[in-house]
Amino acid sequence: MKAGDVLHLTLAASVQFIEPVMFRLIKDRDDLHTYHGWVWLDGYELNERGEAVARRELYVIREGVRVMNPPPAPQPRSPKRQTSRR
Repeated sequence: MKAGDVLHLTLAASVQFIEPVMFRLIKDRDDLHTYHGWVWLDGYELNERGEAVARRELYVIREGVRVMNPPPAPQPRSPKRQTSRR
Protein backbone atom coordinates (compact mmCIF):
# COMPACT_ATOMS: atom_id res chain seq x y z
CA MET A 1 0.00 0.00 0.00
CA LYS A 2 1.21 3.48 -0.85
CA ALA A 3 -0.03 7.04 -0.47
CA GLY A 4 -2.90 7.75 -2.84
CA ASP A 5 -4.13 4.16 -3.02
CA VAL A 6 -7.87 3.70 -2.64
CA LEU A 7 -8.68 0.91 -0.22
CA HIS A 8 -11.89 -1.08 0.13
CA LEU A 9 -12.40 -1.94 3.80
CA THR A 10 -14.87 -4.63 4.85
CA LEU A 11 -15.32 -7.02 7.76
CA ALA A 12 -12.19 -8.79 6.50
CA ALA A 13 -10.19 -5.72 7.62
CA SER A 14 -11.96 -5.13 10.95
CA VAL A 15 -15.28 -5.69 12.70
CA GLN A 16 -15.86 -1.92 12.59
CA PHE A 17 -16.62 -2.17 8.84
CA ILE A 18 -20.05 -3.82 8.92
CA GLU A 19 -20.81 -1.25 6.24
CA PRO A 20 -17.91 -1.29 3.72
CA VAL A 21 -15.83 1.88 3.44
CA MET A 22 -13.73 3.32 0.62
CA PHE A 23 -10.61 5.01 1.96
CA ARG A 24 -7.83 7.05 0.29
CA LEU A 25 -4.54 6.32 2.02
CA ILE A 26 -2.29 9.16 3.15
CA LYS A 27 0.17 6.93 4.98
CA ASP A 28 0.69 3.64 6.75
CA ARG A 29 1.49 4.60 10.37
CA ASP A 30 4.48 2.28 10.79
CA ASP A 31 5.67 4.52 13.63
CA LEU A 32 2.93 3.06 15.87
CA HIS A 33 3.58 -0.39 17.29
CA THR A 34 0.74 -2.87 16.92
CA TYR A 35 -0.02 -6.56 17.10
CA HIS A 36 1.46 -8.72 14.35
CA GLY A 37 -0.56 -8.32 11.13
CA TRP A 38 -2.37 -5.17 12.28
CA VAL A 39 -1.62 -1.63 11.09
CA TRP A 40 -2.75 1.96 11.65
CA LEU A 41 -3.75 3.80 8.46
CA ASP A 42 -4.12 7.56 8.07
CA GLY A 43 -6.33 8.89 5.27
CA TYR A 44 -9.73 10.02 4.08
CA GLU A 45 -13.04 8.18 3.99
CA LEU A 46 -14.60 8.61 0.55
CA ASN A 47 -18.25 9.01 -0.42
CA GLU A 48 -19.89 7.26 -3.40
CA ARG A 49 -18.53 9.96 -5.76
CA GLY A 50 -14.95 9.40 -4.59
CA GLU A 51 -14.81 12.67 -2.64
CA ALA A 52 -13.12 12.89 0.76
CA VAL A 53 -15.74 13.32 3.49
CA ALA A 54 -13.80 12.65 6.71
CA ARG A 55 -10.18 12.33 7.78
CA ARG A 56 -9.69 9.14 9.78
CA GLU A 57 -7.07 6.97 11.44
CA LEU A 58 -8.04 3.32 11.18
CA TYR A 59 -6.73 0.18 12.85
CA VAL A 60 -7.05 -2.79 10.48
CA ILE A 61 -5.73 -6.24 9.67
CA ARG A 62 -3.38 -5.64 6.75
CA GLU A 63 -4.36 -8.96 5.15
CA GLY A 64 -8.03 -7.87 4.99
CA VAL A 65 -7.38 -4.59 3.15
CA ARG A 66 -8.26 -4.64 -0.55
CA VAL A 67 -6.35 -2.15 -2.74
CA MET A 68 -8.47 -0.91 -5.65
CA ASN A 69 -6.24 -0.76 -8.76
CA PRO A 70 -6.98 1.42 -10.54
CA PRO A 71 -9.04 3.46 -8.07
CA PRO A 72 -12.67 3.99 -9.06
CA ALA A 73 -13.14 7.07 -11.24
CA PRO A 74 -14.73 10.00 -9.40
CA GLN A 75 -18.33 10.50 -10.44
CA PRO A 76 -19.27 13.89 -11.87
CA ARG A 77 -21.26 16.21 -9.69
CA SER A 78 -24.82 16.77 -10.72
CA PRO A 79 -25.39 20.30 -12.02
CA LYS A 80 -26.85 22.67 -9.49
CA ARG A 81 -30.37 23.69 -10.15
CA GLN A 82 -31.11 27.32 -10.41
CA THR A 83 -34.17 28.34 -8.51
CA SER A 84 -36.27 31.15 -9.78
CA ARG A 85 -37.10 33.93 -7.39
CA ARG A 86 -40.48 35.46 -7.75
